[in-house]
Amino acid sequence: MPTITETTTTVAADGTSSTVTTTSTTEAAVPAPAPALAAAPPDYDIICVGAGFSGLYMIHKAHTEGFSIKCIESADEVGGTWSWNRYPGAKCDVESKQYSYTWAEDVAKTFKWEHRYGRQPEIQKYLDTVADHYDLKKDIQFSTRVVSACYIEESGHWIVSTDDGDSFTARFFVMATGCLSKYNLPKIPGMANFRGRSLTTHGFPKDGVDFGGRRVAVIGTGSTAVQTIPEVAKTAAELFVFQRTPAYVCPAMDTPRDPAEEQYDAKVEEWKKTNQRETGFGMDIEPNPTPYAEQDPQAFLDDLERRWQLGGFGVIGGAPDIVVNLECNEVVAEFFRKKIRETVKDPKLADDLTPHYAWGCKRGCISDGYYETFNRENVKLVPLKGKSIEAITEKGLVALGKEYEVDDIVYATGFDAMTGAVMSVPIRGKGGITIKDKWAEGPESYLGLMVSGFPNMFTITGPQSPSVLTNMVSAIEHHIEWITDCMKWARDNGKTVLEADAQAEMEWSALNNAIGDMTIWGPACGNANSWYRGANIPGKPTGTVLPFCGGAIMYREKLAEVEKNNYAGIQAT
Repeated sequence: MPTITETTTTVAADGTSSTVTTTSTTEAAVPAPAPALAAAPPDYDIICVGAGFSGLYMIHKAHTEGFSIKCIESADEVGGTWSWNRYPGAKCDVESKQYSYTWAEDVAKTFKWEHRYGRQPEIQKYLDTVADHYDLKKDIQFSTRVVSACYIEESGHWIVSTDDGDSFTARFFVMATGCLSKYNLPKIPGMANFRGRSLTTHGFPKDGVDFGGRRVAVIGTGSTAVQTIPEVAKTAAELFVFQRTPAYVCPAMDTPRDPAEEQYDAKVEEWKKTNQRETGFGMDIEPNPTPYAEQDPQAFLDDLERRWQLGGFGVIGGAPDIVVNLECNEVVAEFFRKKIRETVKDPKLADDLTPHYAWGCKRGCISDGYYETFNRENVKLVPLKGKSIEAITEKGLVALGKEYEVDDIVYATGFDAMTGAVMSVPIRGKGGITIKDKWAEGPESYLGLMVSGFPNMFTITGPQSPSVLTNMVSAIEHHIEWITDCMKWARDNGKTVLEADAQAEMEWSALNNAIGDMTIWGPACGNANSWYRGANIPGKPTGTVLPFCGGAIMYREKLAEVEKNNYAGIQAT
């Protein structure tokens, strides 16, 4: 039986490192389902993979709409990516009151957020509270991984097998695995040889790690790393930051909340249900509707400064054409570069930390004190200028021909975004085609929700939907409500099989790519290795932009039109 073997160095809660070898079957090894199992009535209406924000709402909607559901979760708790990503400084880049459900108002009335931007433990606690309050855990099988999912053409069912030897069938198969959940651990020669502690930001020890008095290397300067680095720097004797590409980092201006303060705000909850769904980014960002060319240049800069001081992603609201007008974008980029030069005392160091690609073409980062951290005497930047770390040795790392001796290595190396989690599950559709084969040259989908050749399968916030370019919770709710409405329509109209039409899929993919190429996420991104194009993963196709770049408003209008026209573009039988 063909297998894939991966070796990963991990660390236990007590800080001791170990090397783990995992073996998994390839898709070619997925067995055909037993005829009796395939022919029997399905065990459930829906099988859902993942119990984060998406999975929990999918369960809740199934309950309210009369569908039976089973959710399979690899962790031992709810939370999804917020269960696994518990690294030092981990927090959301959307304000906590906006990064929460619209439907869980009972919880909103009593839950206390501790900060303006929710930390990982707060978000984990929030999701756990929601799951308990709405009795969602009864339908979740924890500590279980899906090892295969096969569509049975004779019955129109999906059969899903797990690593404990069980198999379940369902009418609908929903991948609620998230856009940023498949961790990317680069294969650097010699990783198993390191004698110190090796840690990954994904799966970081729950009890934390004491870096006091130790020499630490952090690999990466993306959105995870810019939160991790300031925290590690506070206690480490020496911190070496290995940077391949500099990042644009917005200040969060984060503040703790008064525990005695009444947090529930009916107006905010109403805004989430109405206006939030009418904004391009799903966030309460004050938009300036005037194109950059029609604004006074100095007034534009003054407004950027005001937005900078407020913290968060408000800068993007400075003009409606920041992501398509390269002249405007360069003004914003230079504004950030000036901020870096003003903050970092060493001019050479400031230059090394300064990006020179379009602002926003790599994931926007939010952190407090990131650039200030490099003024500390115990922090040293290793600018790789696009090159890779050459090797891991027993004592540390080799980069640009020099060995850096350290006690700990923290891999803050990001994700195989958008497609990685879906493609990590051996999924077979009609005629035995695998999702890996279907997406070998890049993802194709209908609306980011369905894939032709894979009937009755839905991907929540899948590739070619706005997802990561908007508030994920808002995007998740939109998708799940649309999916359950589609399922109800099929049930009410006696339809048992729903499949994206190949022509409709091709047209949506073409529109997605055409719009993407008109933005900063297209060719303007240059050699920035943006995961929006899959460029951070060796061998991953980079010819298209993974998310839909037309904005949430245009996207919602399209989905409403499809639904109004009896789900045009979907073959229903």
